[in-house]
Amino acid sequence: MVWPGIVLIFIFHYIPMYGILTAFKDYNILKGFAASPWVGFKHFEAFFSSPDFGRVMRNTIVIALLKLLVGFPAPIVLALMLSEVRHGLFKRIVQSVTYLPYFLSWVIVSGIVISVLSVDNGTVNMVLQGAGLADEPINFLSVPEYFWAILISSNVWKDVGFGSIVFLAAIAGIDPHLYEAAEMDGAGKLKQAFLITLPSIMPVVVIFLILAIGNLLNAGFEDILLLAKNPLLWRVSDVLDTYVYRIGIENMRYSFATAIGLFKAVVSVLLLAIANQLARRSGNSLW
Repeated sequence: MVWPGIVLIFIFHYIPMYGILTAFKDYNILKGFAASPWVGFKHFEAFFSSPDFGRVMRNTIVIALLKLLVGFPAPIVLALMLSEVRHGLFKRIVQSVTYLPYFLSWVIVSGIVISVLSVDNGTVNMVLQGAGLADEPINFLSVPEYFWAILISSNVWKDVGFGSIVFLAAIAGIDPHLYEAAEMDGAGKLKQAFLITLPSIMPVVVIFLILAIGNLLNAGFEDILLLAKNPLLWRVSDVLDTYVYRIGIENMRYSFATAIGLFKAVVSVLLLAIANQLARRSGNSLW
């Protein structure tokens, strides 16, 4: 039963890896892959010496860290809160409402965000003006200072419900006698959460944290591309993936794009290995 999966992974993930060599060639679509000349580390040097390098790396790291610091604990907190809900119908409704946005594509989600923040009849501007907090509508998606908050908030809203399911399943597997014993000792709900629930699900939390750190340079693509259409936002929104799309793909600099992708992949593997090594000290690791 495993063999079909292994064959598919080999065909679609390992065989195409010869394309990595494009990063070390000056690829010309007319000459073809074989006839394109070797240039060594030319494209890596071009990226590292580019004036855009510092800005792109800063945006990538900051946005990724914000998503990690805000987005990673959010489903854990939601799972802890839902685990304490005893009204079955209310619990199912909350789960459905928080879980539904995960199935919406970023095209739909970005459309909702743009509509809510719109200058013309946008809900946020109407509320701010109605409450007397703003004299005139604010064009939120044209102000760089607001972009990171908008991006992180929309990501949390979209993914928090799906992420909480895994942690709810882990919480459901905790021995209920532990809570009964803690309650007899006078521990309240908050102490039970910190002394029983969190330590019990810590192996799952650590595994997901390792994977999140390994994906640290995946700061986003679709969400940023759709929400940061205004060039005024590029100085705070341009990350590795969007930079590759704009400079490498749209300008047909395929070797340059491949070099950046390879650099990102190597750094991601190193981050994953370091995170796994550090997690091993706690007794939980991927390998």
